[in-house]
Amino acid sequence: MTATSRASRRSRLDDLLEGTVIGSFSSLGYRLRSRTWNDIDTSAIDGKTVVITGATSGIGRRVASELAFAGARLRFIARNPRKAEDLKRELLDRNGSADVEYYLADLSEVANVRRVAQQILAAEPAIHLLINNAVVLPATRMVTPEGLELAHATNLVAPFVLTNTLVPRLVESQPARIINVISGGMYAQGLALDDPNYTESTYRGSVAYARAKRALMVLTKIWAEDLSDSGVAVHATHPGWVDTPGVATSIPTFHRVMGPWLRDTEQGADTILWLATADRPGASTGKLWHDRAVRSEYRLGVGVESAADREKLWDLLSSTADSLAPASSR
Repeated sequence: MTATSRASRRSRLDDLLEGTVIGSFSSLGYRLRSRTWNDIDTSAIDGKTVVITGATSGIGRRVASELAFAGARLRFIARNPRKAEDLKRELLDRNGSADVEYYLADLSEVANVRRVAQQILAAEPAIHLLINNAVVLPATRMVTPEGLELAHATNLVAPFVLTNTLVPRLVESQPARIINVISGGMYAQGLALDDPNYTESTYRGSVAYARAKRALMVLTKIWAEDLSDSGVAVHATHPGWVDTPGVATSIPTFHRVMGPWLRDTEQGADTILWLATADRPGASTGKLWHDRAVRSEYRLGVGVESAADREKLWDLLSSTADSLAPASSR
């Protein structure tokens, strides 16, 4: 079999896996696709400053660990001080020369997001990579002290405010990248623009989570367009179905049924690390990636947004953030 024939066969297999969903998102899809991959060359991240959210557990912990081990200046945002200190100690035990610091903030509150972003700007003269990875998946509707529904606040408003605040520093530091970690659950949902806090509609945690991730995909495209000539590439990735503490706690039935087919955190982290370090993602922007390949952001026409929807989403998030800004900054 010629090299061309092998490549064609791999492409057909990849398309088949992608169409089955379960085959694509499960550990089976990863194992079949990864057989032809090269090892990730992390040398490009050595000495670069990385800011990551959601680093103290699951996929984020694996990504943070690998980037710190590769020589990145790792700066992570965490809510729990004990978990943050545990991660820092673990990374320093693994590599005594690692450059690791953390910032404490509850990202469900806009005031905290603004505060920690300003702390980062004051302390970090350059930012080369921002990874928006933090996520919550509440089973029941919960409201933050600022009056926002918890999943909407953490999974969408927080990365909106954090990214927009840090973007000027990323531009100054270019070439730079922004990676938004989303979920395959977005394929079943569109935007929730009329009732984002679920005050008038029935609340389902998995739906609120998926809608926030759909919106983060839309933001990825908006940021990519706005930053197209800036030297900052913006991408989204969904890691597939990964066995994390959050999945086990938030969707136990899914975790029990799919347990044997869930990816481990190394498999879930792979494409994030690849996007952070490989040359190819730096030559494009605004894409959705899964298993190191560009994927469609829609399935069966579900969730397709219009230009007016994009504008409405941006205006909604901007007005939300502005309404929660300190009076002195309005």
